[in-house]
Amino acid sequence: MAGGALSGCAPQQKSASEQGGSSAASAADEATEVRQAPSKLNPQDEGFRENTTDLATLFSPVKIGSLELSNRMVKSAAGSDTQDNDDEIVAYYRSFAQGGIDLVWMEDCADKYEHFPNARSRAIDEMPFKRIVDAIHEEGAYAGYQISCMGIAFSGTQKDSSGQFASAVAGDLTREEISLVIADTVAAAKRFKDAGFDAVELNAAGNNLGQSFFSRMRNHRDDEYGPQSFENRSRLVCEMIEGIKRECGDDFVVQVLINGIEENDQTLGDSSLMTTVEENLEIAKMLEAAGADSLHVRLGPLGMHVCQFASDLYFTGYGIDGTTAYGTQFDFSRHWEGKLISEHSGCGMMLDVAREFKEAVSIPVGTVTYMDPAHAPDYFEAALSEGKVDFLLMNRPLTVDPQYPTKLKEGRIDEIAPCTRCLHCHFDYDEDGNTYEHCRVNACTQRAYRDAMPEGFDLLPASSPRNVMVVGGGPAGMEAARIAALRGHAVTLYEKGGTVGGLLDFAHAVKGPHENLDDLRSYLARQLEVAGVEVVTGKEVDAAFVAEQKPDAVVVATGGLRDKLGLAETAGTKVVALPDFLTADIGDNVTIAGSNAQAVDAALYLMAQGKHVTMITPDPMERFDKGQSNWVKTFVKPMLLARGMRVWPNASITSVGDGEITFTGETGADISIACDTVIEAMDMLPNTSLADSLFGIEAHVIGDAAKPWNIAEAIAAGNLTARAL
Repeated sequence: MAGGALSGCAPQQKSASEQGGSSAASAADEATEVRQAPSKLNPQDEGFRENTTDLATLFSPVKIGSLELSNRMVKSAAGSDTQDNDDEIVAYYRSFAQGGIDLVWMEDCADKYEHFPNARSRAIDEMPFKRIVDAIHEEGAYAGYQISCMGIAFSGTQKDSSGQFASAVAGDLTREEISLVIADTVAAAKRFKDAGFDAVELNAAGNNLGQSFFSRMRNHRDDEYGPQSFENRSRLVCEMIEGIKRECGDDFVVQVLINGIEENDQTLGDSSLMTTVEENLEIAKMLEAAGADSLHVRLGPLGMHVCQFASDLYFTGYGIDGTTAYGTQFDFSRHWEGKLISEHSGCGMMLDVAREFKEAVSIPVGTVTYMDPAHAPDYFEAALSEGKVDFLLMNRPLTVDPQYPTKLKEGRIDEIAPCTRCLHCHFDYDEDGNTYEHCRVNACTQRAYRDAMPEGFDLLPASSPRNVMVVGGGPAGMEAARIAALRGHAVTLYEKGGTVGGLLDFAHAVKGPHENLDDLRSYLARQLEVAGVEVVTGKEVDAAFVAEQKPDAVVVATGGLRDKLGLAETAGTKVVALPDFLTADIGDNVTIAGSNAQAVDAALYLMAQGKHVTMITPDPMERFDKGQSNWVKTFVKPMLLARGMRVWPNASITSVGDGEITFTGETGADISIACDTVIEAMDMLPNTSLADSLFGIEAHVIGDAAKPWNIAEAIAAGNLTARAL
């Protein structure tokens, strides 16, 4: 959604007292609304984002072992997708230290174990570790390396076609292999110390080897590494810690990453073998006694690995807060022992669990999952000042804006680019099915130092400043104007609507607050001011106006065109264009024509209002929710289908009747269904009319005007086009 402006708002729900009804009447109402039950679970509180604090605790010192940090923000280990490009990986990790992070953890991407090959990783001798460490140190920060066992071949594991290996289970290892993996871990830590790293983090969470020894579900040994006692369960990781301390010295920091709490998301509620907080506290005490300097505590779902560090995905999708990605829904008041903070759309959801660890051990404790103090300053400052946690482990907010800590410290919170929690950045795929891990907001991610952006992260000044006209104030146009102005061009942006933002207001209204699209709009608008872009609203630009202004270059970002069914509505069935559905009178039986990301967002919104939704699309089922990130699809699709939405792929509506529609498709037969509202949500079409009418003027068509797809591609097109001006 990146075209023209439209705003809308969700209907306001009234309480029983406001409606004048009794509690009995209210209960009766609930009974008649059973199909809406999922949207009633896990109520959200949007009023937690106050900013009245000076963030004194956030910007106070903290000591992690021998390392003294000036603030409580730590870059968590992520970024292995840059491992094959030396310039990129060095600049990537340097950027966080430049931006004010004092401890930068590097994700494990080296084949480092002598006795256990890792099919996914680059040979350790080929890694530019010295360059990475030197870059971090030159910016005044510490460098840490996370050691993990994912992808390592042990006896009993099976190699799959992708070259990865199944999760190791404690019982698979022979006694000799246990000794070897401990020795190889110690040797790797020594090698990282010799390369200049200040710390290592042992990943003993998720699908890593340490967690399988901690777990009563995975550990079935009957020796001293078995589950019979906490000493036995923690013995493997404790021996790793002790070995590293002997080999590298007490001042070399060892942090341990563990599951703080576990739950069975695959078979919801079948959690008797999931490790509880209480068990993990006992294990944490053992790790501290072995010499661990700090703990990194995160979530431990059984099935969805991504939710170990991005568990805010449980809140993606309008009205389905708590979705498991398996067509079921957590009740956070009961699942996860009722210990997660669930009312803030996943923001800081592990903070109360972290507090239990803080009370159990004396070493510093950090936690992860949308730790974003700029998003909710008072909330995070209180968590730190009250001692719930010692430091915040962050990745996505820093990847979106590496200057985040500096901007926050300087009070420039409105200049921080917001993470929109779309997860395009993690194992996503492009239109053709290729791996595609770009950030929606920061177009440099996985483009810098590559073919699209060989100059790297930093903008090159314009060789010859020009007068640039940008037509259209959606994400593509705003990003193009921002980048062009920062490079030194004189830029004027024209928007025919009353405000800039394009379809971001509409997208925010449909999606709800989870993806922070209102923050994105505000950020981009503020960036136009910071960059010195002249913004003219209420002005529709045509070829005559362009000729009159005589710009050196025109960037056309006017958004795409809406396709139509070409079918007339009847007295019993309305036909509503997608941009109008928020303000239209929508019936109870709704058919959405189309299955792209906007269509799916509309379906979620309407089902949360209690509508019966059917989706009819010309696309095959594998194209369902196209344009959305792979992870959003993974969590949204099962819930939509489980709640009763029927999707008819490879089909089209042939006629609109009085209270029904008829469609045909791959069934080979005409099918009629009850329908009082059809929403036209077909794919957008390019809109090149303005550019086609320009002669003798350099013109660039970008975003939905050129190739309608999604916000991420619109912003990327604006960035790359402006870099080339």
